[in-house]
Amino acid sequence: MRPHLAVALLAAILAGQGSAQQQEPFEPEGYRTDQYRAPVPAALAGARVLSTAEAEEIWRAKSGAFVDVMPRPPKPKNLPEGTVWRDAPRRNIPGSIWLPDTGYGMLPPAMDDYLQRGLARASHGDKTALLVIYCLADCWMSWNAAKRAMAYGYSNIAWYRDGTDGWEGAKLPVEDAQPEPRPDQ
Repeated sequence: MRPHLAVALLAAILAGQGSAQQQEPFEPEGYRTDQYRAPVPAALAGARVLSTAEAEEIWRAKSGAFVDVMPRPPKPKNLPEGTVWRDAPRRNIPGSIWLPDTGYGMLPPAMDDYLQRGLARASHGDKTALLVIYCLADCWMSWNAAKRAMAYGYSNIAWYRDGTDGWEGAKLPVEDAQPEPRPDQ
């Protein structure tokens, strides 16, 4: 092989390796505050990251509480009078508690309290109980909420990073969900 072709081939291989490494996002120190639907890190320091099979095993054994943090689409402002508004349905893992809008990077005090009360309910007040926190695949909301739960002192956090996308992809059951009542409702 000619030297210039070998150099070009090596450069192309190294460039490909660099771009592959950049596709896996790093784990930020704080919370993610924008672009919530984007590739997520492979890990969350202090939490166990679950595969779909592991999440299913916990669910079938009823050995952990599942917490869905999928945001709820807001009612559009300035709807014409008489317009009927129906919330978009949410289907989640059966038995989950749904705490919508608790995965944002910054939470107003009322929402922070809502998340803390919801986690206390899900864990029956036991900060060592296993909590499985999820949303959708490539959703930073669940990463943020799991990180925040650890900051509240919960010591047994599992982050199911594939969320309902992975669950439904495995043809596991889902059910219609209703959110926990929020402080602003």
